[in-house]
Amino acid sequence: MKTRAVIMAGGAGSRLSVLTVKRAKPAVPFGGKYRIIDFPLSNCVNSGIFDVMVLVQYRPHSLVQHIGAGGPWDLNRDFTGGVRIYTPYRGRYGADWYLGTADAVQQNFTFIKQNKPDQVLILSGDHIYAMDYDALLTFHRDHQAEVTMASIRVSLSEASRFGILTTDRDYRVTRFVEKPADPPSDLANMGVYVFDTDVLDKVLWEDHLRPDSSHDFGKDILPRMIAAGRRVFAYPYTGYWVDVGTLDSYWRAHMDLLKDKPPLNLNDRSWVIHTRTEERAPVRILAGAAVENSLLCDGCLLEAGARVERSVLSPGVVVRAGAVIRESVILTDSEIGPNARIERAVLDKRVQVGEGARVGALGAASVEAVAASDLAVVGKNSLVPAQAVIEPGGTVGNDVILSDYPDLTVKSNEILETKRQPYEI
Repeated sequence: MKTRAVIMAGGAGSRLSVLTVKRAKPAVPFGGKYRIIDFPLSNCVNSGIFDVMVLVQYRPHSLVQHIGAGGPWDLNRDFTGGVRIYTPYRGRYGADWYLGTADAVQQNFTFIKQNKPDQVLILSGDHIYAMDYDALLTFHRDHQAEVTMASIRVSLSEASRFGILTTDRDYRVTRFVEKPADPPSDLANMGVYVFDTDVLDKVLWEDHLRPDSSHDFGKDILPRMIAAGRRVFAYPYTGYWVDVGTLDSYWRAHMDLLKDKPPLNLNDRSWVIHTRTEERAPVRILAGAAVENSLLCDGCLLEAGARVERSVLSPGVVVRAGAVIRESVILTDSEIGPNARIERAVLDKRVQVGEGARVGALGAASVEAVAASDLAVVGKNSLVPAQAVIEPGGTVGNDVILSDYPDLTVKSNEILETKRQPYEI
């Protein structure tokens, strides 16, 4: 049977703080060398699906540039569909910005149904996981489902963040509630759906005609299908999966990669996560520098006396003499000045940290207990001046320069933004 994958990659991701001011959430770097979109794209090709559509909307430029013609994922192939990127557009019949996930698919359904795929696999572009979609598709066919939604067990304390479902013993969904205050179970919707194409066409058009709908799969389409007694099933997924939609979940997912036995094995040669990589020199660690339980990408340089512990460094990060980085995520081409300390922090690309500056602090909380209020974050292209202090929970925005600092301390819950106008940057 012919399957077409549709990846929803238009999310603004506002809960990721300054990381998504200049890029869509699926384009946010992850795991040193990857971007979040690499995981669903790689899952597709590793599952034998080479017909992929990507629906973009919010600040798509870096995402479009990253995907390109799809070469790193072996998706630059017209004869199987390859990868195609679709943006919102204005047309004769009133197409416009996407109103919801279902509306995004509906507006592009003319393209989706070309060449008559039997099934449509709808994926979120902002989740970190390794999943064999072939097993999901087989489950869908074996249960003669009209729609199958992938599901995973979560802790009850976090269940209110997700769509929560209940099933009978045959995995048929009997109830679905989007982000309930009092979750009826711990079985969460992963945002991964398989629809028979004709069913999807019908339910999308019915939803399109409803003026009271928010045109969303989780809020509208699925609850109505379940209430109508349609054949909606839940595929039980037991692997690693995380929605990195918040700063603390993004940071904690990086800390997961550093565990003695990581729940997501990036070294699995049978399930390679593909990405677009730059040509960089090998990592260089000078005498007297120390690295402990960390991931360092090509182009990184650690000078004598530098120390990196339980951290992830993207390509081209420079750590000067005596600087210390602990439990932090440092993105591409950032430079940490001599004797600076970076602890439980996230630094975006091309951040310059001056000599003796301090960003964040370890505190007493365990990794499991850390929340966004415990993390310091610095935006893209920003400067942290020498001897400055960014307290835990403090935020430095994008493109901040020395003259933007009223003093050398950014306090917890304080956000320091540049005073320059966009045309000056």
